[in-house]
This record gives sequence, structure tokens and C-alpha cells, in this order.
Amino acid sequence: MEQRRTVYMDHAATTPVRPEVARAMLPYFSERFGNPSSLYALAREAKEAVEEARRRVAAAIGARPEEIFFTSGGTEADNWAVKGVVAASRKKGDHIVTSAIEHHAVLHPCRALEKQGYRVTYLPVDGYGRVDPERVGEAITNKTVLVSVMAANNEIGTIQPIAAIGRIAHDHGVPFHTDAVQAIGAYPVDVDAMGADLLAISAHKFGGPKGAGALYVRRGTRVGTFMDGGAQERGRRAGTENVPGIVGLGRAIDLAVGGMPQNPTRLAAMRDRLIRGILDGIPDTRLNGHPMERLANNANISFRYVEGESILLSLDALGVAASTGSACTSASLEPSHVLTACGLPPEHAHGSLRLTLGSRNTDEDVDYVLSVLPGVIERLRAISPLRGEA
Repeated sequence: MEQRRTVYMDHAATTPVRPEVARAMLPYFSERFGNPSSLYALAREAKEAVEEARRRVAAAIGARPEEIFFTSGGTEADNWAVKGVVAASRKKGDHIVTSAIEHHAVLHPCRALEKQGYRVTYLPVDGYGRVDPERVGEAITNKTVLVSVMAANNEIGTIQPIAAIGRIAHDHGVPFHTDAVQAIGAYPVDVDAMGADLLAISAHKFGGPKGAGALYVRRGTRVGTFMDGGAQERGRRAGTENVPGIVGLGRAIDLAVGGMPQNPTRLAAMRDRLIRGILDGIPDTRLNGHPMERLANNANISFRYVEGESILLSLDALGVAASTGSACTSASLEPSHVLTACGLPPEHAHGSLRLTLGSRNTDEDVDYVLSVLPGVIERLRAISPLRGEA
């Protein structure tokens, strides 16, 4: 029996841990297992590993090591940024400015704060999913305590004009937070060039382990303590450090940043061929997100008359792993909030497919997807009740 081909094209959801990262982590599960908060030699060894990772993360984004705080991932980092700034700014105001297409790690904390009486402005986006920096300035009031706009969208891949947004926030004296989870390793990330006061990172998006992330907090930015308990992370985030995960984050960000610009250039060439092949080979399709200002590995396509979940299941049977949007909401039956914010009607948003490439993907993988996807769509449309309603 012929072995089924496996093609993984869901790197926006998670990436495989790179072998170099796994090797760097391994000793800290066993012979170097010390608790960094203790005083003996074994603990000091673990402590130094954590601080070395902190230096690596800081160097990768143009920050100081003391501005890096380790977290359990991007969701915690985003929550800490939003809730922490609000908590530290109660006397100043009660207003947050964000965009309608943020990851739920930002949107849900904002909605939770609304229930507590805070006000949130959700900025609209254009048809490509871009935030107009001028709209940011118009939304800021004397009660605004935070502007939060993601660097690059996890669903449609659109890259935001972050530097312009950061300048506007600073012109108004408002801290600026950006979720850079999808940006690390995709293009150069520099906190000064972006004007970021807070920036979220997640290791498993660029070849590191799950359960490890970081929040950059610019020196002088007021942000409340997120977890109370011990004195870890200079008293700002209690809890025994995930030493293996932190070590893995440090090694992974080295490799991700060191792989630019070669890796994004190669991925963009495969992405463009994938997009052209789908749009030219399958009728009633459209590209979602900005055609140029997008992540090098992201292809998000909408197919009329079919449901995205059906596409995924059919592709899975053929060995292709993909997504309809954010992995964090893949079990939801609601259409993507990102696509509807971009103006797609729900019936079109329901038929979206996100294919995100990674360093292990090859031209042969692209060929395979282009060979099987037209048949999948044709079969699904043949039995779709949506086709008859058109």
C-alpha cells in the first residue's frame, strides 16, 4: 500500500521544534534541572541559562535584557500588556484603542475590561485588513491609556504600518503595544523602529517550544504586575521559570532572526506560486489580505459555495494540514472576525482556507497541494446547497 504523503501548511498555528532547539533544551530537563531562584551551583547554572536567553531575545528585537520578561506564551504576554497597562493607569483614564482584527488574546481582554466599565475603540480596517494610522490618532482622547495594534495578522498575513501607528501614539503620549507573534523571523523586528513600548512574542511560532514566550516592556513604561507570588522576573511575573522552554525560546529566536532574509525570500516565492496556482486554477476564488504587504509564508484564499471546515477535512484525508483561520478559534462555527471586518459577507468568509508555509516545505509540497485542491473544491461544490442559492 502506497504511503500517504503528508504536507504541513499550518505554520501560523504552530511550528515544529527545530533540532538545534531541542538539543539546547534537553539538558535542562535532566542534569541541569536546578531552580533558578535557589543559591547553589546547580541553581546558578539554570539562572545563567535564563539570563542568556533573555540577552538573546533582547538582541533579536533591539531591546535591553532588563526589558524582557518571560511568559507562558503570546496569549499571556498580550493579556499582561493590555491588563497591566490599564491597571497601572487607572488615575489617567479608562480608554483603549485597538483594531477589529486583533488576535483574541487582545480582543478578549479588551471585552473583559469593557464589562468592568472601561471603554474600547475597535478601529475598522480596509478591504486588505490594514489599519489607517490617521484613524488611530482620531480615536485617541485625553483618557486613552493604551493603543494596541498587531504587527502582522495571523489569519490573512497583512502587515500593519506599525511604525506610523507607534509615532502617532507617542505624539499623544500614549503607550503602544503590538502583538508581534507572527512577525518574529518573518521580517526585521526592532522595538525602536516600530515605536513599541510593549511587544509580545511566542516561541512556538518560530521553531521553539510551546509554553514559552516573552513580553518586552520599554524602560519607564508603567505596567502592573501580572502574577503575584514569588520574586521571579524581578517581581513582575511570579512563578518558577520554565527553564527548558526559556532556553528553547532563546535558541529559536537566534535561528529565526539569523535565517533572514534567505528564508522569507524562499517562502515568498513558494507562496506566490501557490496563490497564483489556486486563483488561476479554481474559479470563484479570491485572495484575502494585502497582495504585497503580507507575511512571506501566508496564503489565505476564500472559495465561494463551500465551507472551510469541509475543505480542511477533505485535505486532511489527502495528507494536507491547513487551517481556516486562527488555530485558537478553529472549533468555532462563527465566520472569521478578521474576514468579516475586511468586508467579506459571512457566506464568503465561511469558505476560507489558510495555507502557511515553513522552512521544511518544498516546491513539491506546493505542487501536491495545487494538484489535489481543485478536485476537493469541485467535489464540495457539486454537493453544496450554497451553490443553488447563488
